[in-house]
Amino acid sequence: MIDFEIPEEYKQLGLRYRKFVEDYCVPAEAQVRTRPLKEILKELHAQAKADALWCPHMPEEWGGLGLGPLGMAVVQYELGGSPLGDLAVNTQGSDDATMLTIARYGTQAQKEKYLIPLVNGDARVCYSMTERAAGGDATGLQTTAVRDGDSWVLNGEKWFTSLGNIADFALVLAKTNPENPRHEQFSGFLVDLPNPAYEIVRNIPTMGRDEKHYEEFGGHCEVKIDNLVLPADAILGEPGQGFALGQHRLGYGRLRHGMRNIGLAQKALDLAVEHATQRVTFGQPVADRQGIQFMLAECAAEIYKARLMVLHLAFKMEKGMDLRQENSIAKIFLPHMVHKVVDTALQLHGALGYTHDTPLAEWYTGIRAQRLVDGPDEVHKWRVGRNVVKAFEASGTTAAACGGDLFY
Repeated sequence: MIDFEIPEEYKQLGLRYRKFVEDYCVPAEAQVRTRPLKEILKELHAQAKADALWCPHMPEEWGGLGLGPLGMAVVQYELGGSPLGDLAVNTQGSDDATMLTIARYGTQAQKEKYLIPLVNGDARVCYSMTERAAGGDATGLQTTAVRDGDSWVLNGEKWFTSLGNIADFALVLAKTNPENPRHEQFSGFLVDLPNPAYEIVRNIPTMGRDEKHYEEFGGHCEVKIDNLVLPADAILGEPGQGFALGQHRLGYGRLRHGMRNIGLAQKALDLAVEHATQRVTFGQPVADRQGIQFMLAECAAEIYKARLMVLHLAFKMEKGMDLRQENSIAKIFLPHMVHKVVDTALQLHGALGYTHDTPLAEWYTGIRAQRLVDGPDEVHKWRVGRNVVKAFEASGTTAAACGGDLFY
């Protein structure tokens, strides 16, 4: 039996998050350029805690709501309605995925030092994996960590370390076991910041962002690591386990992005229809024209496909099933989906959409990064295509690589 029914408790929880976003996050958006972000978030955090909406992704023993993938899908749909939504309830990247990773791989001492402040909203963390030379190849990292007595000494460079300039600590991936198989050569390290041996070279200028945005929301940083000495207990998990923990947090992060994309796309389509029904040209509302309705229909179809895709992923996660193929497919599809919908909404607003009188222009430039972060489209397409060939070679059909396991 295929059951698409969302449990009533999740529906009600989703409505609570929707109300929180509408009542508190959306009004707070107008204050971002006139008040310090930390002040705004402090108020939103207090409200989220008071409303029992804090850290929905974390287990109850760590102060969260203990939601599984399906519950989080419902919640993230609603949080995607505001750029402050995830920040307000402490389920923003890269903090949320790192919380889950430390909870799974960390020692008790690491959990007390790093996880508790993260969960309480008192600390931020950056994930320092990407390197300019390696790009989307997570096994091509050149940063090294060499054991020296009771210490580790790290050297290398990092590229696009998001939040590096505002983080209280970093999770750094470095090569520790070059003699091991490719996926077992790396380890993760927890690094307190600031640290002179972990130098923030610059906030890398990116499309549509100004320096004030970097300073408050966090930039994408170029980092130089020069003889960074860490104690032996700074390692997260076991030596050689870095790739596994990296994929653990990235897998969650990719799905989280997808969930929020649906909420953002829905918000953009709502804005488009609101404008199209109110805008009158040549004596009739724009929304009455067939060409406009075709554009809206295409957006509705994209959002519908995205919802089903994420629900299927959530189902597989709940069942503990292998979802690497579907996760990569979703990683390709969902950024294109939200780009199409936001682009359509911007077009339907005419010149108004190109201004900052609506949020569409900012959304448009912001979402372009999603086809690059957590693995560019091309890497995921390569993996998906390779698995299609493997499925055919194994069974004479490509069905297993195309969602066919639902039926066979």
